[in-house]
Amino acid sequence: MEEITIKDIARMCGVGVSTVSRAINNHPDINPETKQKVMDVIKEYGYIPNNSARNLKRTDAKSIAVLVKGMTNPFFSSMIKAMEAEIKRKKYMMVLRHVDQKEDEVDVALELIKEKRLRGIIFLGGYFYHAEEKLEKLNVPFILSTVGCPPENMSRKHYSSLAVDDEKESYRMVSHLIEQGHKRIAILCADSEDESIGRLRLAGYQKALKDHELPMDEELICRMKQGIESYSYQNGYVIMRELLEKRNDFTAVFAISDILAMGACRAIIEEGKRVPQDISVAGFDGIEAGDYYIPTITTIKQPVEEIARATTKLLFDILSGREKNQHQIFEGELLEKESTGRLK
Repeated sequence: MEEITIKDIARMCGVGVSTVSRAINNHPDINPETKQKVMDVIKEYGYIPNNSARNLKRTDAKSIAVLVKGMTNPFFSSMIKAMEAEIKRKKYMMVLRHVDQKEDEVDVALELIKEKRLRGIIFLGGYFYHAEEKLEKLNVPFILSTVGCPPENMSRKHYSSLAVDDEKESYRMVSHLIEQGHKRIAILCADSEDESIGRLRLAGYQKALKDHELPMDEELICRMKQGIESYSYQNGYVIMRELLEKRNDFTAVFAISDILAMGACRAIIEEGKRVPQDISVAGFDGIEAGDYYIPTITTIKQPVEEIARATTKLLFDILSGREKNQHQIFEGELLEKESTGRLK
């Protein structure tokens, strides 16, 4: 879809370019009805004023945007570093933008396309679901990297995706705990509104219990607290404290991120219990901090650098016309460390 211009807006509204400019800049010298008509067309066609056009030439712009949901997670820090190295190697500039949980990443991307004259976009983390009409406004290639699987009714023709199978890998971790003799396994997971990797990792936990003919106890499904940063040490600590105070009978915990797992270990130890002798704790992601925590964290390690390199390579291959959109699944690696053990 071609980029709409201020001249197009003026033509569609039957007014001059200067009138459209006054409407955009909220100038008082414009009829309110005319202003509303202009703004309605702008909204309908997704036009974003380009404030920096006078300072940029499209031929000089070689920028790739990386839009991140959950930027404080150390897992993303490693990916961003690897992506930046690959983008720089191609003589491009990386534009890094943090997207708040409630923010619409496509709206952010559309604004950046105008302001930075982007050649491509990488959406990193979170969950991605948008109407096809909106996606068609993104007139540059984009890739979803480590993003929770979009719904099946969202056409895959618009984008590429690279990620591990979060449901499958979570199933593998919970099955591992069950094989170690644990039958009462709690999960530290995302809140009920989360439609991203949190939903997929919870589904893996539930499927593992069902396939091993173990009962589902809703009391052992512990969701992250709103008002506290998601996927944080504090959230893992707080929800683990609450679970311990309920005095529920459980011998293992699966946290859907290593950060949550480390926060949970702290709460367990403060309660006077031992990890893993009294309670085993497993995480997900395989971040470096888990190797230096005491105890070291049993986890599903995602191939961070491999995914990052594959993401940037595919984007540049699409830009050059060598490749079309692809959807790749990567294997995680179950690393058994000190935080889990066989139930005695």
